[in-house]
Amino acid sequence: MDFNFSEDEIQRYARHILLREVGGVGQARLKAAKVLIVGAGGLGSPLALYLAAAGVGTIGLVDGDVLELSNLQRQIAHGMENLGQLKTESAAESMRRINPLVRVNTHDHRLDAANVAGLVEAYDIICDGTDNFATRFLLADACVAARRTLVSAAVLRFEGQLSTFKPHADPQGPCYRCLYPEPPPEGLVPSCSEAGVLGAVTGVMGSLQATEVLKEIMGIGTSMSGWLLIWDALDAQFRKIRLRKDKACPVCG
Repeated sequence: MDFNFSEDEIQRYARHILLREVGGVGQARLKAAKVLIVGAGGLGSPLALYLAAAGVGTIGLVDGDVLELSNLQRQIAHGMENLGQLKTESAAESMRRINPLVRVNTHDHRLDAANVAGLVEAYDIICDGTDNFATRFLLADACVAARRTLVSAAVLRFEGQLSTFKPHADPQGPCYRCLYPEPPPEGLVPSCSEAGVLGAVTGVMGSLQATEVLKEIMGIGTSMSGWLLIWDALDAQFRKIRLRKDKACPVCG
């Protein structure tokens, strides 16, 4: 692990290093970490910006979409000048403006069965910022197979959900399929494009997701493994629900 920080790094991360729980050791762990973000949209935007600002050494972005005007209501890593540009490229530009010391890898395509294993295995921690169940389940199953920690967030309308899944490291911890064994029937759960979402909700959940990623990298605080955090923005209420491992789970049981 590289404990040799330049003067620029010491100044840049001074407020981290001052924290007893972080210090130089924690910042060195961030510098050495490799994090993959799947989805450079509403969740992925604040997540990517905060991980870059925090000094996570290598960050991968997976997204095959181009930026549209309707995205700008919530996807704060992008601007008007990026319309029509690949979201990965636009987000990478914003991340490098914030912190040119981090390495940003862009994967300009959708996640699918042919590429998911290779992508997941190349990183230490995986972040799910996607907006469809097919990709969520594909990514979650790949994380179990590769023994990678998955930090997952989701938003719809005025509500957000967050959890960490790492059954390889937490014997009592569930995987994603322990919570959701199968995708819901098509059309049962509307997407954000169908039901809408308050833009600031994605900002809160993406920031919470970034916080959990940083905690997992540094090994500090209490992990969200085995817990589901639900936030109701209209009532300004957070709830934590205990999740149990399904011993009959076909993926991690």
